Parts: sequence; C-alpha cells; structure tokens
Amino acid sequence: MDFSFLTQALGEAISPTTAAYALAALGLTVHFGYTGLLNFGQAGFMAVGAYGFAITSNALGAPFFLALLFSLIGAVVFALLLGIPTLRLRADYLSIVTIGAAEIIRLVAKTPELSWLTGGSAGLDSGADSLQALSPVPKGLYGIGSLTLTDKDVWVMIVAWSIVALAVLFVWRLIRSPWGRVVKAIREDEDAVRSLGKNVFAYKMQVLIVGGVLGGLGGMIFVLPRSVQPDNFGTQTTFFLWTIMLLGGAATVLGPIVGSMIFWVVIVATDGIVSELISNDLLPITGVQGGQIRFILVGLALMLLVIFRPQGIFGKKSEVYFNA
Repeated sequence: MDFSFLTQALGEAISPTTAAYALAALGLTVHFGYTGLLNFGQAGFMAVGAYGFAITSNALGAPFFLALLFSLIGAVVFALLLGIPTLRLRADYLSIVTIGAAEIIRLVAKTPELSWLTGGSAGLDSGADSLQALSPVPKGLYGIGSLTLTDKDVWVMIVAWSIVALAVLFVWRLIRSPWGRVVKAIREDEDAVRSLGKNVFAYKMQVLIVGGVLGGLGGMIFVLPRSVQPDNFGTQTTFFLWTIMLLGGAATVLGPIVGSMIFWVVIVATDGIVSELISNDLLPITGVQGGQIRFILVGLALMLLVIFRPQGIFGKKSEVYFNA
C-alpha cells in the first residue's frame, strides 16, 4: 500500500481549509458554547462571507480590504435578518429556522436566474487575486517538512492563520469582559438575567452578529484557494462544524482550533486509507461509496461525543449546555 497520503493528511492540520473551519467553529462556540443559541445555520454565514468577498472582488474589482469589509457587512446583515424574527424562539425551533435559512442562502446562490451574479451551480471565481497582489512572499516553491507549497499557498496560509490568531484573542478577551459574563449567564438562565434588567434579546443579537462575522470570515478564507461553489455550504458543513466544536470543547476558545486540526487530519487520512483499500481490492465497494464513509464517521463521532464526552477535549462538563 502507498502511504503517501499521510503527508497530505498531516499537512491538512495547517491548511487554509482547517483555518476556515476553525474560525467558523469559533463563531459557533460564541453562539452555542457561551450563549446557548442552537444555531444550525453557520454554513449560511460562511456562504454569505464567501460570496460577499468574491462578488465584490470580481464585479467591482475591489481591493482585498474593501472586499473583506463587504464580506463582513454581508454577515452582519444576514445576522440581523435572521435574528430579529427568530431569537425569541425556543432552542429547538431556533435550530429548525437557522438550518432552513442556511439552505435558502445556498439555493438562492444556485438559482439560474442569478447566475450573472453568483455563477449559479457552476460557481464563481473566489477573487483571490486581490489578496495575492499584497503578497510579500518571494515567488517559488517552499518546503514545510515533507510538504511542497507554492508562494501563493504560503501567503494564503499566513493570512488565514493570522486571522485565526486575532479572532482567538478577540473572543478570549470578549468572553472575559462584563459582556461575556452576561452572555454566559444567559446560557444558564435567561429569565434570571432578564429579572436583573438586562435586555436578553439585544445580547443574543450581538452574539449572533459576532459569531456570524467569524463564520463569514471563515467562508472567505475557505474559498481563497478554490472557487466559490454553493454546495460547499450545505448542511454537511454545519454538522462538520458542530463536530469540530464538540471535539475541542463547546465552551472553550482554543477547542475549535485544535478540533479543526484533528478533524481534518482524520478525515483526509480516512479518505486515503479507504482509497488504498478500494484500489487494492481489499474493500468491496466503489470509489463513490467510499467517499460517503467520511459522513458515516462524522455522524458516529458526533453521537459518541455527545454521549460520552460532551465537554470535548478542553471543556468543562459543568459548562456544557446539553446538561443544563
């Protein structure tokens, strides 16, 4: 058997894809882990961020920072449109509404009538040239261990993980502020918080915006090395994010980062193992069927995490909202 796929799997730990999912999962941690908002529509925020950046870069020829600003504004607007009519719903109803909203975003992006803007099912160029224009990395090939990367890959990786580091610092400080103590109190008992004169709805809206902006940033980073495809933001993306968050710890700052690294290393390694078994006739299934094994494993992992270790790797069991 050829085990060269292990190099790719280990390299996935520092890839822009891992950084993108880490950011989006960090936003989900702000929503669910710290505030108790059962958001199943984080993929929608990623889609808004990705399309906001790509459309602004392609249609307007905007520079990177202006396209980034439009991406963030799009995430804020989506949070307001989603939150104003729904944040007074109970957790189970909120989860249904958010997953439906994310699907609406994906299907609108796919509709042929808007293909002039979104590219429809064919997708859209990510507009990464505006970022590459700022690159200080000398052209050439670079080796990181056994990995070989181009200068473009290295620059996207540097930008992606720099944004992750800034986001982690921002959330860490925010949660330890008086604002953070209020939102954690809302997770435990929002009626008690309301009785103290706090506007619970306003705090929930702020939480939805903060976590949504992190999701939008994650979506933008996710498409930088590739084109924008609407099916990349389907329901499976949201469940990947939930698995990552629960793996690292739902009420921790570093949990989503480490969880994303572990998740993508395991996913890529599993794909490589299954492909090798199929090619050597050791597994009696087709390549298409083998590709579905990742979804089976994610589903099993999510169930086992919730049952046996809902606090994740770094979390505390006393802070897990499932046990509230």
